[in-house]
Amino acid sequence: MSPTTGTGTQGLSSEARNLHWLLGNLVEEVPGVRSVAVVSSDGLLLLSSDADAARTAPGVDGAADARTGGAPARPRGPRGSSADLATIVSGIASLTIGAARLLDAGAVKQTMVAMEEGSVFVMSISDGSLLGVHAAPDCDMSVIAYHMALFVGRAGHVLTPELRSELRQSMEGGR
Repeated sequence: MSPTTGTGTQGLSSEARNLHWLLGNLVEEVPGVRSVAVVSSDGLLLLSSDADAARTAPGVDGAADARTGGAPARPRGPRGSSADLATIVSGIASLTIGAARLLDAGAVKQTMVAMEEGSVFVMSISDGSLLGVHAAPDCDMSVIAYHMALFVGRAGHVLTPELRSELRQSMEGGR
């Protein structure tokens, strides 16, 4: 489940490749992590643990797909696609930011939603971007939060406007 874009990481800047590597480590090394998305402050998916699923059209009929080596394309839906995770992360962030303002509680640092069949974690990145993680119901929440904080600490200072633009283009297949 390593993160990719339509063209892989070839042609990307070293900063973009480094973010892909960091995201890959988060997904592969942290038990219970199902998917990860980095979302811009305006809600656009910048980086994902499953970029091809983020671009799969809604309502895919299961026909063979060249990107998956002839295997049926995975339909996009509420269960796990990165585009859906990005939407959820953006919505949760908006709701909690509004709540923090109403409560005069300062900036939102992290939000966690525990459900019967999984958890969603949202953490702010310094530039207003968000890191979202969808995890298994039996995950160790403190381990997930710790590794998210490590990612944010390492990635937050490099998410410049130029890098966000490059990541958006790569997610759209524009590279």
